[in-house]
Formats: sequence, structure tokens, C-alpha cells
Amino acid sequence: MNFSIEQLLAFVTVYEERSFSKAAARLNKHRTTTGQVITNLEDVLAVELFERVGRTVEPTEEGQLLYHYAKSTIEQSRIFDNIALSLSYGGLESINFGYPSMTPHRLLSSIRAQLEQDFPNMKVNFVVRTKSQIEEGLATGDIHFGFVMIDKGKGMYSKDSTFIGHLEFVPFVKKGGKLSKLSSKEVLSALRTTRQFILSAFTEEGLKEKLLVSAVHEEVDQLALVIKLVQDDLGWAWLPKVMSESPYVTESLEPLELDELKMGMKFSFALWNPHSKQIMEVKKSIITATDAYVKHFLSMQYSQARKGQ
Repeated sequence: MNFSIEQLLAFVTVYEERSFSKAAARLNKHRTTTGQVITNLEDVLAVELFERVGRTVEPTEEGQLLYHYAKSTIEQSRIFDNIALSLSYGGLESINFGYPSMTPHRLLSSIRAQLEQDFPNMKVNFVVRTKSQIEEGLATGDIHFGFVMIDKGKGMYSKDSTFIGHLEFVPFVKKGGKLSKLSSKEVLSALRTTRQFILSAFTEEGLKEKLLVSAVHEEVDQLALVIKLVQDDLGWAWLPKVMSESPYVTESLEPLELDELKMGMKFSFALWNPHSKQIMEVKKSIITATDAYVKHFLSMQYSQARKGQ
């Protein structure tokens, strides 16, 4: 069978718009041209893709089945184009790295240090972004890399996705404060009536209700500000457990232990980036730094567990 990417793109667009006119406008083509492309594709496939009733267009059963394969083929074609295009360019002079506000700063610092070692002349811009903003930025080229909270089993075609690991969050309070002096049996009751600070990133990810414990709560954009507020004993917050190893935090904050929580809340994270030769070279450095950071934290946890035995 000889069919083109242009024909598949027309098929996918008509399928999604349920209209030849709307699809033609989206493709910047004439309606008659779009209709003829679909007719030609149906002839090549010997399958009717749409039922045309007046001005309405509905996919047939065959069309519904082929849509997902056509969509995947188009995405793979775009990846091929991006990689081929990247081969003709030199190294990157600068990159933009998007991350959610709950990302531990020490991890970002480790990544920057590794990039400094491997690409000393490259400029790195770290910017706080939501998952949807990172996805949009990758599509437009404004973002080169992004840390995102991921859903298991979600397909990725136009982006390269690398699973990083799980980030565990536990309740943190001021060291030596009122909450820190309670027994593990009393903590949950106290948390429910004490001001809780929620990172806005959790709300943007639809996780606010899962993490909300206190009837009195406030949202904060920046991780650094949440830490400061808890340091001043103005409330408590879910913070990355990895922060329990940082002197900056441990001098003034401590994680809580409560009978009802045997382990913290764990969320999966991935590194997203577009497909290109230059990006893949930089990605190796980012993965190296991330793996080293994760291994360091795991060894810290093991040492602490040994001491507690």
C-alpha cells in the first residue's frame, strides 16, 4: 500500500474535528482538497473511514480502529524529522530546564554541577513550570528538559520520557516546636487542627485532596517559602523526605512520625525532553547527576536504618 503522511494527517484531523471544513481550516487547506485526500486514502486502503451524512462526519468502526495507528505513525514521523534536523546543527549554547516547585533544590544543584563539568560553556536556565506548561514548552521548543510527575501507563510519542524514580513526601515541622514534642499517637489529631501549607504544584497536579489533612490550610508557590514558614513554626507541610539529609533543613526542621503513616506519600517522576542528537548528549549528564543523587540518598537511608537497629 502506498499512502502518505499527508493523507494520514488529513484522516486524523477530520477524525478529531468531525468536520471536513474544520479540518481543512486547521490544515490550511481547501475543504474540497481535504475531502479528496480522504477519498484517495479510502481507495488505497479499500476501507471506508467516515460516514458522510449531510455536513456531519462520523468515523466508521474501521476508521476508529485505524485512527490510533495513524496518530502514532504521524508522531513517529515528527520524531524522525526532529532527529534528522538536529543532525545538521552543532551543540546547544543554552538550555531551559522546567521543574515543579516541589523538586529538591539539591537535585537541581547536582544537575547544574554535572552540566558545568561536561558542558562548561553552556548556559542553563532553571524555571518553575507546571506539567502542562512543560509539555507545551517542549512542543514549541521553549523548554529543552522537564521534570514531571507522571501517570503510569500513559503513552508518549512526540517526547522522550525517562523514568527517574519515586519522590517520597512526609510531614515536616519546626525542630523543637509544639508538634515535634508530641507522641506518634497524638500527631495526626494535632495535624488536623494546625495550619498546613500546600505547595501549589500539588493543586495543579490534582493531588491537593490526597495530601490535605488540616481544616486550616494555605497554598504557597515556592518550596523555599514553605520551608521558611515551617521554620518559623507557622504551620507544617508535606516536604520531600530527601530534605532530611540537608543541614539547611535539619538544623531547623524535622520529619514527623505518626502511627497512621508507616511511610510517606510516594509520587513517580520522569525526565521529559524532545528527540534530538544534541539533547541526547546533554541528557546523559542529567541522568548521571540524577542517578548519583538517588544513590546517595539511598545510602543515607541505609546508614540511618543501621544506626537505628
